[in-house]
Amino acid sequence: MQMKINNHTYEVLTSQDIAHIEKAIDKSALAMPLVAVYCGSRLGNDGVYEQAARELGRALAKNGLGLVYGGASIGLMGAVADEVIKGGAQAIGVIPTFMLKHEIAHHELTRLHLTDTMHTRKTVMAEYADAFITLPGGLGTLEEIMEIATWRQLYQHEKPMIILNINGFYDCLIEHLKYTAEQGFMKQEDLDRLVICNTISEAIDLLQVIVTIDDEVDTEKMAGSKSKALQN
Repeated sequence: MQMKINNHTYEVLTSQDIAHIEKAIDKSALAMPLVAVYCGSRLGNDGVYEQAARELGRALAKNGLGLVYGGASIGLMGAVADEVIKGGAQAIGVIPTFMLKHEIAHHELTRLHLTDTMHTRKTVMAEYADAFITLPGGLGTLEEIMEIATWRQLYQHEKPMIILNINGFYDCLIEHLKYTAEQGFMKQEDLDRLVICNTISEAIDLLQVIVTIDDEVDTEKMAGSKSKALQN
């Protein structure tokens, strides 16, 4: 299936395509590792969030890291992408066709993928990503980071997962996750793998060593590994 946007024709990736994801996604032309950034399609009520999104985009590009994200030109999503592109880094967008009615696709991306469903979108993003960072956002952002953390818990990847706790935005979520572990519904080691950073420089420092899903998964090593624990 194909769709035309601004005189460009795009193939629409489907659930059938991602059954063989390594064939559907060509990463051979990528010149740098990509970081998946989950964040809001809105800017929020405090300018500190847009400022952080733009700072993150600049920092990624400056440190030779590209972006894979939800493909929109609006909100924090657009702010991150704008700065990555301005910095000369690669930016990959992935957006479901039905969301084009609500979100305007970014027109300056290195590559734009259209998908049939949200699930296909998230699978494509995860395939591209060498690490995951979460900025402030709404329900979609929360769902994305929780799902990718669940995939990590189920040994589907070994990639770094970072929550950027800008302006204390995720304080309540962090406390709830700690409570979840205390009540026996989550292992402490899975909690520890969700790394909390309060500054963008902290996050960039952690991304200097990238672990990819192409590495063989050693479940014994993973079960015993320790990461930086969730912090207040």
